[in-house]
Amino acid sequence: MMRVAVVGSNGQLGSSLIPILRHANYDVTSLCHDDIECGNPQSIRDKLKSILPAVVINCAALTDVDECQKRPDDAFRINAVGAFHIATVCADIESVCIYISTDFVFDGTKGSSYTEDDCPNPVNVYGASKWAGEALVRHACPQWLIIRTASLFGHTQHARKRVNFVDSVLRKAKTGARMQVVDNVYMSPTYACDVSQALEQLLRRQSRGLFHLTNTGRCSWFEFAEKTCAIAGCSSELERISAEKYSYEAPRPQDSSLSSREADAGLANVLRPWQQALEAYLVEADHR
Repeated sequence: MMRVAVVGSNGQLGSSLIPILRHANYDVTSLCHDDIECGNPQSIRDKLKSILPAVVINCAALTDVDECQKRPDDAFRINAVGAFHIATVCADIESVCIYISTDFVFDGTKGSSYTEDDCPNPVNVYGASKWAGEALVRHACPQWLIIRTASLFGHTQHARKRVNFVDSVLRKAKTGARMQVVDNVYMSPTYACDVSQALEQLLRRQSRGLFHLTNTGRCSWFEFAEKTCAIAGCSSELERISAEKYSYEAPRPQDSSLSSREADAGLANVLRPWQQALEAYLVEADHR
């Protein structure tokens, strides 16, 4: 039985990943902030060396894009330097280091979805810290797997974690609140459960390298909100606004949607169109 440690286990992805790995008969150790401090190299070394996992999946990150812009030192300490320390220990104990990255490593000017062959050029601190994390993981650990995903929605076990976009839209819709939603920024909505299933397949195949794992297709945030309300049967007044009129601390890429050269390598069966994934989430979350 393969021993796997999941760092950042109570976030959006970790909450979906752990039950899927356990169901697939992996020996999973869940590590949240109380168990391991990603900004403390000694904490990382002591914990991972006590477990000796064959694989470490690093889901830990400072993901609030605007907070990263205001706190660049913290963003790089967790998303880049912390990732480096985890990867260094992985190399020492001969473990595979899996690093979860983001679509925000791209500047959004390509005009179509980004593949693994495209060159990153982040436009904000969050994206820069994650791109730095990618580079440091590749440098520190010979056995690495980097996963870029985007715009996650799903269940989380942590009450203090931010509500995902889908849940936020539905909560506002049920109050009858009018919502302003950006209609000129595009991305790849992604169900955390589907990413977790795809990651488990890569783990089983002992894959290495860089992979984009998102549900297929792209849309604007307005289209995403509109589809959410339609599937859930909520009547809500949605107003289109441009990103230029929205108050962001950090700039956003205009189109950071992802596609993958690996989509035909057996992953398409779980990385379904985002509309189908959204409907599955809403049914499972009993939002209908």
